[in-house]
Amino acid sequence: MHTNDNGAVPASAALRLDQLPNNQWATVLDVARPEDADGRELVLRLTEIGFVPGEAVRIVASGLPGREPLAVRLGHTTFALRRHEAALIHVTPGAANHG
Repeated sequence: MHTNDNGAVPASAALRLDQLPNNQWATVLDVARPEDADGRELVLRLTEIGFVPGEAVRIVASGLPGREPLAVRLGHTTFALRRHEAALIHVTPGAANHG
């Protein structure tokens, strides 16, 4: 993973989890912080189940049409996420500790 002078991952390397191609490992950078109460509750649930910075993640399958839902592998567990949920999770392609 490339970092800039202050050790941060450049914004150009980051993408939303819903944009990650199937079967490509990535590392969670952060989870968006929505302003509305429903969004904050969703983010709390995502972080409680393990979508936290540094975790390895990949999309193992996606539904048709429109890639809905996404089957997302996190650790030894697979979760089904809607695309708008996955869009809250920011990742960078590549993961050092996966499997």
